[in-house]
Amino acid sequence: MPSSTDAAGLRKLSVIAVFASLAVVLGILESMIPFAVAVPGAKPGLGNILVLTCLWFFSGRDALWLITVKTLLTAFILGTFSTFLFSIMGALASFLVMWLMLRFARQSFSLVSVSVAGGVAHNLGQLTAAAVVLGTSRIYFYLPVLLVAGVVTGVFVGLAARYLIGTLSRIGLFREMAALERDGT
Repeated sequence: MPSSTDAAGLRKLSVIAVFASLAVVLGILESMIPFAVAVPGAKPGLGNILVLTCLWFFSGRDALWLITVKTLLTAFILGTFSTFLFSIMGALASFLVMWLMLRFARQSFSLVSVSVAGGVAHNLGQLTAAAVVLGTSRIYFYLPVLLVAGVVTGVFVGLAARYLIGTLSRIGLFREMAALERDGT
């Protein structure tokens, strides 16, 4: 018979797997919307709603697993190696900024501001990957456009994550898992 710790770990793993699946589905749906016409390379980043939610309830390591699975699966389904490279660099930059903000100053930042910072960091990570792949820093001329896009999409993702977190917080399972995470068990 599994222990309560094993059962809690399995529940958490199941939730993270569902989050990853939803993030991939949102990424696929997002790819069908022609955002790139107005702002090439910009997209809403709907999967980041689930990343931010995971960061809120679980550890950074759990969120990093979610990001890795989401990015790998989305790249396998939709893209190429360069797509994966740009996505993972943006995702890691975004994760690092959001994790640091929530880990060390959770009470100082709203979810929307954490999301905006993550959106801007994501775009900076992608631009850096593009600069390395293309061998030029001239790509940074596009930074002002992507900064605006990161702020706009970050606000939307942050509001959606705030709503989702508020809703999930009313579910006993999430309250229990968040308490276990805080207690370090």
